[in-house]
Amino acid sequence: MSLAAASAAAPQPYVYRQQPLVEPDWRRFPGWRDVSDADWRSAQWQRAHCVKNVAQLRELLGDLVGEAFYADLERDQRERATMSMLVPPQMLNTMAPGQTPGGPGSLTEAFYRDPIRRYMLPVFSDRRTDWPSHPHASRDSLHEHDMWVAEGLTHRYPTKVLAELLPTCPQYCGHCTRMDLVGNSTPTVTKLRLTGKPTDRLEAMLDYLRATPTVRDVVVSGGDVANMPWPRLEAFVTELLAIENIRDIRLATKALIGLPQHWLQPEVREGITRVATLARSRGASLAIHTHTNHAQSVTPLVAEASRAMLEAGVRDVRNQGVLLDGVNADPHDLLDLCFALLDGASITPYYFYMCDMVPFAEHWRVSVRHAQQLQEAIMGYLPGFATPRIVCDVPFVGKRWVHQLAEYDTERGISGWTKNYRTSIETDDATALRRTYSYYDPIHTLPASGQQWWRENAPEQADHAATALASREIARLQAP
Repeated sequence: MSLAAASAAAPQPYVYRQQPLVEPDWRRFPGWRDVSDADWRSAQWQRAHCVKNVAQLRELLGDLVGEAFYADLERDQRERATMSMLVPPQMLNTMAPGQTPGGPGSLTEAFYRDPIRRYMLPVFSDRRTDWPSHPHASRDSLHEHDMWVAEGLTHRYPTKVLAELLPTCPQYCGHCTRMDLVGNSTPTVTKLRLTGKPTDRLEAMLDYLRATPTVRDVVVSGGDVANMPWPRLEAFVTELLAIENIRDIRLATKALIGLPQHWLQPEVREGITRVATLARSRGASLAIHTHTNHAQSVTPLVAEASRAMLEAGVRDVRNQGVLLDGVNADPHDLLDLCFALLDGASITPYYFYMCDMVPFAEHWRVSVRHAQQLQEAIMGYLPGFATPRIVCDVPFVGKRWVHQLAEYDTERGISGWTKNYRTSIETDDATALRRTYSYYDPIHTLPASGQQWWRENAPEQADHAATALASREIARLQAP
């Protein structure tokens, strides 16, 4: 049998095909019928026309989506949503991209099943009713606030810090891991607020980094750095580059995907060129990290913005996605996204995080075993440098490859993880490196015996988790 015949008889599990990127026609929606190309490319127009509530979505879509969908969305906003609604036109336009609207209700089914809609505009019927939240879910599931060394500056890893410059984004994702702080309050979540003056907070961060020579890597985030006026962001990055020990700076922005028009503005492109040139002159690295979860979001405008940043001198543009059931928790979807990023937009697939244990997220989360299977399924197709690592962000530990667990009770969905460094709250803890830290699979993914165990033990488990969280929150608020 020839090689060609053998290939036809036994096809590969995934077949690579280079797919051209497509910018969907925004004029298919009634509310954007008269929007010009120039308006669409305007960052100011995009920001001014974000969809912030059901009434604005109804004005945009009209009766192309049925009343049942709007009611479903309104109920979720009242009873489940941990993030307020904020969707830029660019992001909304990637929902149901191949559908040609017909009569009333013609887009309803497409919107219900659309992967972008499922995490940008979650509806009540998406959520689970048996276990909408895990008993161990918490508002700040990664305990980043516990590890603040200055307001907004999380020091979790020995050589790396996270600088949350502001608590807003150009768009809000339903699964946001920082739902405790980011965005407007919702009926289910009263958000915390940064209390210090912005200039004082940023200076306190810089003072800590000047005094801590063991830190070399700063993730500049929020929120989203695209929401900070460029002169202020450039000033902060310039100050970071004046600190001798800082060698890596990563600007975290989902706006490269949801609002690429921002990064294409002349002021921003020229500013990136200045700071990237300064970084190179110091032997430091400036990169951009973005966040997209499905190939539909990768459009020609996204590719244009990514390449503009590379031309301006950033070392890399990298993607950190999140594994979400119903969105991308499938080998084909992950590989389609990775190739769209790599081939279409020059964005390097970097990480896929397991969805964090925040409230009302169980319908998105997958088990550790499922994540391990996904990692195995995508190996061998992408170049090694662009094969993303699937990681579990374990509370009080940090990122761990999904195969790094120390123990795994698959019946009850409890995995145990160890670590090789102390966080900033464990400097005097002699047992930190000997302890095993727990992560929990979604209960609905467990065998019947495991689900029964949780039904019998969940109140006790939830009380324990709530007591521990309350104690940490009281200690944080009482800290000087």
